[in-house]
Amino acid sequence: MNTLALGPSWLDPDHLIQTFGLIGVLVIVFAESGLLIGFFLPGDSLLFTTGLLVTTNKLDTPLWMVCTLVVAAAVLGDQVGYLFGRKVGPSLFKRPDSKLFKQENIEKAHAFFEKHGPKSLILARFVPIVRTFTPIIAGVSRMNYRSFIIFNLIGGMLWGAGVTLLGASLGNVDFVHQHIELILVGIVLISVVPVAIEFLRARSHAKKNPSPSDHDAPGTPNPPGGSRGRHAKR
Repeated sequence: MNTLALGPSWLDPDHLIQTFGLIGVLVIVFAESGLLIGFFLPGDSLLFTTGLLVTTNKLDTPLWMVCTLVVAAAVLGDQVGYLFGRKVGPSLFKRPDSKLFKQENIEKAHAFFEKHGPKSLILARFVPIVRTFTPIIAGVSRMNYRSFIIFNLIGGMLWGAGVTLLGASLGNVDFVHQHIELILVGIVLISVVPVAIEFLRARSHAKKNPSPSDHDAPGTPNPPGGSRGRHAKR
C-alpha cells in the first residue's frame, strides 16, 4: 500500500509499520501517550493504517490481539506520564524551551485539563500534542489516582481500540483503498481541528479580557468602579 507522506518519510504510517511491524506501533503509541518526546508522532493515522493492514492481511496478527496490545501501550504510556508529572511537579513549567520541548505545549495541555477536568484524559486522546502532555499535567496537579486510572482506561480503549477498529472496518472498502492518501490526510486534519478551535477561543478570550498589566500600563487609568474599588469597599 503506497501512501502519501504526511511529513518526513520516517513519519509515514505505512513506512513505519512495514519497517518496524507491530512492535514499532506499540512503541510509538506508548511514547505519544505520555513521553515528552512523543508529541510529534503520527498516532491517529498510524492506528487507522494498522487496522487497515490487519484487515487486508498485510499485518499477520489477529485484530483482537492488536487492539488489546495497543490499548495496553496507550494506558501504560499515560501511566508513565502521570508518574513523571507527579515527580517533576511545578518545575516542569520552568523548564526552558528546546528543539523537542516547548513551554507552549505544556500551557495548552494545562488549559485543556483545567477546562475539562478528569474527562480531559478521554478527550485529549483525540487531540494531537495535547494527548501527550495531559497525563503529565494530571500528575503535576496530583489528580486523584483512582480517578486517573478509570479515565485513563476509558480513554485508552476508546482511542486505541476505536481508531484501530475504524481502520479495520473500512479496510475492505474499495473507496478507502483507492483514496487512502486522502483518508489519512483527512484524519490528520480532523484531529487538528480541536487544537485550532481551542487556539481561536483562547485568542478571542485574550482580546476580550486583557491581562491586568494591560490596564495598569502607563497612561491607562483604571476604570471607575473597577475590581480594585469593589474589593476595597469590601
